[in-house]
Amino acid sequence: MQPMVRVFGAAIASSALVLGASQVAIAAPEGQPEFNVGAVDWKPCEEVPAVECGFLELPVDYAEPRGEKFQLAVSRRKANDPAQRIGAMVINPGGPGGSGVDFSFGADRYFSKEIVDRFDIIGFDPRGVARSAPIKCSAELLQKTPSSYPKTKAEFDALVVFNKELRADCEKQTGAIFNHASTAEVAQDIDSIRRALGEKKINYYGISYGTIMGQHYAEKFGKNIRAMIIDSNMDHSLGTKAFLDSEARTAEDSFNEWIKWNDRTASSPFHGQDLRKIWKDLLAKAERGEVPAPWDPAAKLTPEDLGGGVVSMAYGPNWKGFADQIKQIIDGTQAPKAAFSAFAAEETFPNPFPGIFCNDYNLRVSSWGEYQALTKSEYRIAPNTRGSSLGHGAMMGCVGFPKATNPQRTLKIKNSPKILLTNAKHDPATAYEWAVNAHRQTRDTTVFVTYEGWGHGVYDRSECTLKINNEYLVSLKLPRNGTSCAAVEPAETSVMSVKPRVPAGPFSVA
Repeated sequence: MQPMVRVFGAAIASSALVLGASQVAIAAPEGQPEFNVGAVDWKPCEEVPAVECGFLELPVDYAEPRGEKFQLAVSRRKANDPAQRIGAMVINPGGPGGSGVDFSFGADRYFSKEIVDRFDIIGFDPRGVARSAPIKCSAELLQKTPSSYPKTKAEFDALVVFNKELRADCEKQTGAIFNHASTAEVAQDIDSIRRALGEKKINYYGISYGTIMGQHYAEKFGKNIRAMIIDSNMDHSLGTKAFLDSEARTAEDSFNEWIKWNDRTASSPFHGQDLRKIWKDLLAKAERGEVPAPWDPAAKLTPEDLGGGVVSMAYGPNWKGFADQIKQIIDGTQAPKAAFSAFAAEETFPNPFPGIFCNDYNLRVSSWGEYQALTKSEYRIAPNTRGSSLGHGAMMGCVGFPKATNPQRTLKIKNSPKILLTNAKHDPATAYEWAVNAHRQTRDTTVFVTYEGWGHGVYDRSECTLKINNEYLVSLKLPRNGTSCAAVEPAETSVMSVKPRVPAGPFSVA
């Protein structure tokens, strides 16, 4: 099974998304030529008429601003209380591949009333995503994606060949923007949005993969920020092994937290039993090909499938739902695949992945021998989850690709106001140590708040996290650096939703 990633990538057409005909002069990023940008002709969105939609015409390549253009889809949910309006807040739900326009449609359910009352919520689909010149790849080719867990050199070599073919296919079908869809370019798009809105400063909320956009924006356009929250942080400084190993550590941590929940929770189907031994025995059976998939007895679950299920479950987390699913697997219960949502994720990368993640992260495995060494390390760190399905799949999705155009580097933010950086201690996707490292690189410009609990996404985990986030957005009041909010036991449910709690997946890998 490939890592849990949500598939976006298909063009989403809407008659409500209309490009304005007028042109206004917009100052280009520092050191680059001036360029004109299309004014947004706001119209009620077809999906949610209370929100306005439109397009912004921007350069595919900011180094050639008079060259080819593309249409960036944007949306605006105006402040409910104009008299108390503070400004505009740009939002991004992560991914890579999450639609900020879609996020804005439900922003009144995600953010507190005082936020939607006082801010214009501005969504956008990053270049290469959804409505914004989406990266396209052949569905037929995607269905042939090999396993990201090759067992032989021949299988590894076949994956390299496939990835090269996929990249060429995506580039051919997508056009020039395929090679200009990195997060560095998205940061420039965000400032173009700010200018088109006529805002001297903007506010920003980005979660998961949206934190890289925020980090890049703060580096280049820090003086244009009023307030910024980067929630559940990526670390854009890690090399291949550090990336893979850190993801393995947080996956294994998610497994350990599930075990602790079982030990303290009477409603668990394994309460009072040695769940570690039960799991170890299940992994051994899966290794021997003896664990039928409940939705298809002819298909066999692998240890990597089971480990991927742990990571998927921990997004919520939904410990009870996952325990019930594992009990059914052990008992041999048959049920539709949709009933086993932790294992029912799409089995291919989202179409934007090759053009976005592989240009943001230079995670390249050069040989079968290097792959074996890296995998041995992640399996040693996380024996119960076989490394991290997210980290492993992200790395292997870029095997055979050329070097990234926006590779990892140390984060340097100098000219921004204080930024609120938050992370859950037991996040299964954006590892807590990533946030620690991102803060270490930006000690003078970030205030780090830890949620001591579980899951992916911090904003509304508790009254404590909600108060800190909202006070900062409204009044710019920040807590002491190093503040933590106590863990809140998640609500127990035996039903597992296929949708993650946060707006997008997976580093929302998605």
